[in-house]
Amino acid sequence: MTLVVARQMLGAEILKLRRNRAVMGLAFVLSIGVVLLFFGYTAIEHASNPATNGPAGGVHNFKRAVRALGLIFGALSAALIGTEAGTADLSSGVFRDLVATGRSRLSLFFVRAPAATLVTLAFNGLGFLIALAASFVFADSLPTPGVSLILQSGAWIVVSNALLVGFAVGVGSLTGSRAPALTAVIGWQAIVTEMLLSVTSLGSARDGLLTSALSQLAPFNINTGVTMATGVAVAVAIAWLLVPVAVGAWRTQTREA
Repeated sequence: MTLVVARQMLGAEILKLRRNRAVMGLAFVLSIGVVLLFFGYTAIEHASNPATNGPAGGVHNFKRAVRALGLIFGALSAALIGTEAGTADLSSGVFRDLVATGRSRLSLFFVRAPAATLVTLAFNGLGFLIALAASFVFADSLPTPGVSLILQSGAWIVVSNALLVGFAVGVGSLTGSRAPALTAVIGWQAIVTEMLLSVTSLGSARDGLLTSALSQLAPFNINTGVTMATGVAVAVAIAWLLVPVAVGAWRTQTREA
């Protein structure tokens, strides 16, 4: 596959995602909408009673927004777009036609995650820029984020979103059905993982959770109750990307058209 063909396939995949208005609308709400709501509500609180409510900006609220975009609402957006990318060809009934063109099944699969990541970052990236601007505009006397924290936070959101998208694309390609895949990804990340993190008796077994690894790699402290070496966190994060992607690629290769 040439670079031109790869670019065309990537563009086509992005276009398919963009045309799904329901998914794009939900992704907007979960990323940009949540950031606007958070800073808007906090600013109104401060304006109405500054004696008890601090300013809406500053480093602290910037970190809260970054965490939301990397692990909470932004992660939901990544899961939504990733599962859509992993299941769209099958759910729309075009997978058979794509295979019939003679194009490699693996090439059809491996273009999904990059496309979904780019679309996800379009939303969460804009949410990050809004959070950054708000942290300065509404800072008042509070300290504002430094250049190092800004760059590291932006990079961490990119890495976190890319890993979650890859995980979601792999699960979506394995199941072939949007609803079960989305339920599995969100249920695991938002519910099961949080429950496991709270079970202290599991000890170092919790190191194997994706949220634990991403929290360890964050540029500021995210208290999940789990501490691990950076090298272990990197290995765990890579495993959560490679295993679902490998399984999804295998299923795409062996699925009946």
